Amino acid sequence: MTDVRGIESQLLTRCVQAARDPCASSADAVEANVFRLAGMVVRSEFPVEWRNLVAASRRYFDTHPGTLVEPGEVVRKGWIVSLPRLRDLLCAQLRQV
Repeated sequence: MTDVRGIESQLLTRCVQAARDPCASSADAVEANVFRLAGMVVRSEFPVEWRNLVAASRRYFDTHPGTLVEPGEVVRKGWIVSLPRLRDLLCAQLRQV
């Protein structure tokens, strides 16, 4: 059985790292899609972090065309639990120094 919360925690940690590092890259298609979605949900409150997340996902998609999925598919595939949960958890971590 897959540990959904563990996977979510790992992806959240990677999102925070990518949000804070303008040179970050996605390791795989899952991270690239989650980074892209994470950027969307924090854009208004964290514009710098949004740019970093989108750039990290774009670097992956530029070299792996065809791996981009629609936001709803990210949720359906179980890569994140829900958009509100992703936003709340990510914003809380980004507020921490």
